Amino acid sequence: MELKPISGDPPRPRVVGRVNWRGLWTLYMKEVWRFLNVFAQTLAAPLVTALLFFLIFNLALGRAVETAGGVPYPQFLAPGLIMMTLVQNSFANTSSSILIAKVQGNIVDVLMPPLSATELTVGFAMGGVTRGLMVGVAVLIGLLPFAPVEIHDPIAIVYYAFMASLMLSLLGMIGGIWAEKFDHLAAITNFVITPLSFLSGTFYSIQRLPEEWHIAAFVNPFFYMIDGLRYGFIGHADGSIAVGAVLVLAVNAVLMLWTHRMIATGYKLKA
Repeated sequence: MELKPISGDPPRPRVVGRVNWRGLWTLYMKEVWRFLNVFAQTLAAPLVTALLFFLIFNLALGRAVETAGGVPYPQFLAPGLIMMTLVQNSFANTSSSILIAKVQGNIVDVLMPPLSATELTVGFAMGGVTRGLMVGVAVLIGLLPFAPVEIHDPIAIVYYAFMASLMLSLLGMIGGIWAEKFDHLAAITNFVITPLSFLSGTFYSIQRLPEEWHIAAFVNPFFYMIDGLRYGFIGHADGSIAVGAVLVLAVNAVLMLWTHRMIATGYKLKA
């Protein structure tokens, strides 16, 4: 029996250019679908938490503080809650994604493909940004029946929401790479993320604080993120929008370089 040669060109390895766009897109979609597969935990739970915070603080302070920043207190409170929920979930989702991969031993599946440290950093970070923005939009929609929202500056809303999601995604990557168990992530959340969120003017205007407390707010990058988003919705800001825009950009640049360095050197990622 005569064997005939198979027609067509033999299989060849795919050539990867300067940027592995397919690999980058695959990593990004992996992070997004991981988030959506447990939407009850990643979308519904933050929405319920934000609504509970809104109802409790509105009932507790709404009568004593009818207006803040020149608008009714519910409208003042809503942007802060959106940002706080976005921030906390961007960190939690990104950090848990990396730590789970490390604990289960499948982080090698991400490190072995032809993806550079830059592509890994961007893929994980953009996945975290998408997840954070999804949570922010869900909370915004959930709060609309209770606090009609007016858009004062859409550019400020998009800029600060994106920058906040990126900042906490990068922090989540740093935390996930550094942590060896979930207790370490819980410590970062309890002693860093939550205090900075609550002390950033989420539920109040810092103008109501004693003068000495203003400095504590102005050195807190979370304050500028919440203040900028609030300005985008109601047109009121306790601090400088320009300073806040530059500060969050600078912080993100430093975090991006830090994260890239950790991945490039394989810190706590490669045995």
